[in-house]
Amino acid sequence: MKNKIYLKVNTDLTASPQVLSWFEQMNEPAIPDQQIWWQCQTLLMEGFTNIVEHAHRNLPIETPIEIEALRLDEYIEIRIWSQGEPFDLEHKLRQTCEFEENEQKRGRGLKIMSAIADKLTYEPTRDNRCCLFIRKYY
Repeated sequence: MKNKIYLKVNTDLTASPQVLSWFEQMNEPAIPDQQIWWQCQTLLMEGFTNIVEHAHRNLPIETPIEIEALRLDEYIEIRIWSQGEPFDLEHKLRQTCEFEENEQKRGRGLKIMSAIADKLTYEPTRDNRCCLFIRKYY
């Protein structure tokens, strides 16, 4: 089984419900473990929110965020393309305190994503964007 979907939205947190409802297609047929599905939704929303609040912080609301989701037999992949500045995700994760010690409002989303995802990267692309890549096995 292979299922691929694509969405383009503005840099706007009010698009969150649209993003989440678009992603529902990935759960057809339903993933047997409901908790894994919730984790996939969490990964998508944390990723989207991070792009809006951090990567696109100084960009106009019209700046597009492109999202692609791919479901294969054993895992779901999510790619979110941003036009923000690249940064070293691994370095950022090492800098950020663990949940229990993290009173900061910033950085927790990345830690949550890192804990839930089976693979998490943020890489520059050839077209001067960055791609947040997430893989979750089910």
